[in-house]
Amino acid sequence: MLRSLIYAAAFYFVTGFMLVGLSWLLLAPRSWAMAGLKLHARIAIWMLEKIVGTKMEVRGRENLPEGPVLVVAKHQSTWDTFALIPLFEDPAIVLKDELKWIPFYGWFCVKFRHILVKRDKAAAALKALVAEAKDRIAHDRQVIIFPEGTRTAPGAPPDYKPGYLALYDALGVPTVPLALNSGVFWPRRKLMRYPGTIVVSFLPPIPPGLPRKVARDRIEAAIEAETAALIGQSRQGEIQRETAV
Repeated sequence: MLRSLIYAAAFYFVTGFMLVGLSWLLLAPRSWAMAGLKLHARIAIWMLEKIVGTKMEVRGRENLPEGPVLVVAKHQSTWDTFALIPLFEDPAIVLKDELKWIPFYGWFCVKFRHILVKRDKAAAALKALVAEAKDRIAHDRQVIIFPEGTRTAPGAPPDYKPGYLALYDALGVPTVPLALNSGVFWPRRKLMRYPGTIVVSFLPPIPPGLPRKVARDRIEAAIEAETAALIGQSRQGEIQRETAV
């Protein structure tokens, strides 16, 4: 608990300091602002390892093609929203539109040209999502979507929304499923952080042009199977450590 409290204080201090102290990047080229975003993520990841003992491991980097790609990612933790950023050359994340009204944070979301979606207007939102994603792909960026729309606890039944399938159909680029186990070590809606290794696993890309049902089944099955395996491995590691103690 003490380490969790220290990390939380350090994380929010660094985040606030960088948001305000680097606010001049709002007027700089977008690439400069993205470099600041990646720096924040690297600092937060480094502090998490040094203070709490939570490491990060990335598997399957060879499965991530160069250039524009759609990444369909599992979402278990706040950790996912910043720690994944440095793994991509120029990511554009699908986020809810209301975030843009948060001072500094929201302004930077607009600066980064993330994809901000108004979820209360389903048909219009889906059309806007596809149009903006096409624009980002045309600029050789990586579009990242959390298809469940919110954080889910490890082992909870999946609830995939159809937006990612609209992107799969429309973008015509490889789709990379992404699995992780971040919720085991950084649980949602809790202050506690736990030592161990958060694993991010890029799975083999799904080619464009498949029938929607085939694509859906392959993407979701890949994510859920790998996520379950990662959660099982991390919990087995916990049991081994407790036994050793």
